[in-house]
Amino acid sequence: MDSSLLLGLTTFAYLLSAVLYIALFVFRAPQIGPIATWVTFAAFLINTAGIGLRWFESYQMGIGYAPLSNMYESLVFFAWSIALFYFCLEFKYKNRFLGTFAMPFAAIAMALAEMKNSQISPLLPALQSNWLIAHVVTCFIGYAAFAVSCGLGVLYLLKHRKQNKETKGKMLSQLPNLKILDDIIHKTLVFGFLWLTAGIITGAIWANSAWGTYWSWDPKETWSLITWFIYAAALHARFTHGWGGYRIAWFSIVGFGSVMFTYYGVNFILSGLHSYG
Repeated sequence: MDSSLLLGLTTFAYLLSAVLYIALFVFRAPQIGPIATWVTFAAFLINTAGIGLRWFESYQMGIGYAPLSNMYESLVFFAWSIALFYFCLEFKYKNRFLGTFAMPFAAIAMALAEMKNSQISPLLPALQSNWLIAHVVTCFIGYAAFAVSCGLGVLYLLKHRKQNKETKGKMLSQLPNLKILDDIIHKTLVFGFLWLTAGIITGAIWANSAWGTYWSWDPKETWSLITWFIYAAALHARFTHGWGGYRIAWFSIVGFGSVMFTYYGVNFILSGLHSYG
């Protein structure tokens, strides 16, 4: 068994996890909850094993690098980070229905990874740095938090709309109230923002060691900064003007759109030093 097979199984496991959480939400069947949690945990373990085995395989090939260097590997790690972050959320708030708005992101990330070349190849010179792990890990933990906050932002807007219409949504009633959702979104944004900040800093240090400059206004660097400012504006408005509720929910959705363009869209639309990513 090789890492590609394990990670292929991970894709189906996360997809099953997402389907189970959606079924739990739609059919309001509590007995599905523990199954969804255990399937997600199994998927996370397979994901972890796949990353570890790929790392080991790279050493067997005489390359020896952390599997975080290309689009395939980063998407795999993105899915892993989302699953880990969601587990922490479920454990803290004791609400499995939140998985409906979190685990589909992990499934989508793995599905996108399956479309990429999974071959292990020697690193480009710019990637042969000890800063590789620090930069990618910090960025993607932040991205994972933003993915979950986006899902919760959508949930908040749906519940807010139902409440304003004074209708009783049986499905939405299973979820935390608006005040709790607002608090979760806020804390998730703060967590993601701190990790994104660390990612930008480690990336600048890495850029200096690789290209001799901390900042070159490469398209991906520029969009990373734009994304950072979007979340900074949201948190600033929260702290100084008391913004919350649907405003922050919208920020979480727009911000994640910027995250995905920074991470995924830039590679296909704009060329630059990060085009290998």
